[in-house]
Amino acid sequence: MKKFKITAGIIWAFLCLVLIIALFPGLTRLSKSLAGMPFMKINPNYTGGEIAKQIVMPSCTLDIRKPVFNGLLHERNHGFVQVDWHGKIPDIIEDTIDFDLDSQSDFYVKIYTRTPKTEIKGLSPWVEDLNVSTPTSYGWALRINLRKIKSGS
Repeated sequence: MKKFKITAGIIWAFLCLVLIIALFPGLTRLSKSLAGMPFMKINPNYTGGEIAKQIVMPSCTLDIRKPVFNGLLHERNHGFVQVDWHGKIPDIIEDTIDFDLDSQSDFYVKIYTRTPKTEIKGLSPWVEDLNVSTPTSYGWALRINLRKIKSGS
């Protein structure tokens, strides 16, 4: 029985090695086709979420993203919203942002881009505080921490 297990293990390892060698040349095509499938998406915690609204201004473009509350098994009570400015960024960015698209401003932001100082003022109960405000390769990114408000409270 012991020799049988050893022989079966060696045969299994050899078959796996042959399979890996046979599949290795096709891994690039396989990985590209797998990555292009509709269910393969980058986690919004890394990307900032899908773009909900884009505002084009003369010198830059403002991307307001959908709020992110993703958790491993269910939605979390705390999340964030990301706002991106693309293009030529002025010395001072001053905007009111409506991230839930209800035609009422949710927070006011003033960013001093020369000295990375950011001021925010929450105008809705969702808004908690500043998470990240940083220059990026495309302009400026801002993440604001949010707290989920249960309906009816």
